Amino acid sequence: MKRWAESLAEKKERDSLAEYVQYLQDRRRLLATNFLAGMMRGLGFAVGFSLLGALVVVLVRWLALENLPGIGKFFAEVVRMVQRNLY
Repeated sequence: MKRWAESLAEKKERDSLAEYVQYLQDRRRLLATNFLAGMMRGLGFAVGFSLLGALVVVLVRWLALENLPGIGKFFAEVVRMVQRNLY
């Protein structure tokens, strides 16, 4: 029984290796797979950045509503700097 399992595992390993080599030789399939992976990675970055940005906006808004002394001075200084650079 053990010999049969080892034989089956070796066959599966050879088949997987042959399939991988075949995949690497098929340029269209390789290009399509990498293109799709890149698209999904970019989408993941965009969604993650959007969620993180929204979290920062909510946090800053909450801090502004709490009227914390240090935060209020910081926002006032930012507003002054923006107004100074606009005119």
